[in-house]
Amino acid sequence: MNMAVALVKAGRVKVRYPAELLADDGRRVTVRAPWALDTVRDFGFVRFEPGDVFTEHFWRDRWYAVKEVRTGEGVLKGWYCDVTRPAVVGDGEIVSEDLDLDLWVSADASAVLRLDEDEFAESGLAGRDPEAARAAEAALDELELLAKMGKFGEILT
Repeated sequence: MNMAVALVKAGRVKVRYPAELLADDGRRVTVRAPWALDTVRDFGFVRFEPGDVFTEHFWRDRWYAVKEVRTGEGVLKGWYCDVTRPAVVGDGEIVSEDLDLDLWVSADASAVLRLDEDEFAESGLAGRDPEAARAAEAALDELELLAKMGKFGEILT
């Protein structure tokens, strides 16, 4: 079954792309989609490229989404984790609101990188919605701890 994924940031849709529904257990929705852009995005620690395949996990009750990234040949690059509000799923669409904080976990878990904390601070979320800001920071801390303890995969099973 096909679905659309809408990634929202600062109240507007940043990107919308088609994805194949793999599973929905009522809490977590898992989809697979190719890299949504026609260009390379080089972060320095990883490159997302045309042909890459993302298996994406969105939760209705957690403040993050986890995206497993593989090359078109199936080689694991790692996991890109977006701190988000809980996903809203309905009418063939997943809506995920990005809260700026991110975490990268390399395939061998040797690199666990907190990302975009400056953007999060500049977003003003802490002033506008302190409860959401606390939940976002706690989600990033949880993901980082799981990755550093070698238990990251547990949230995906």
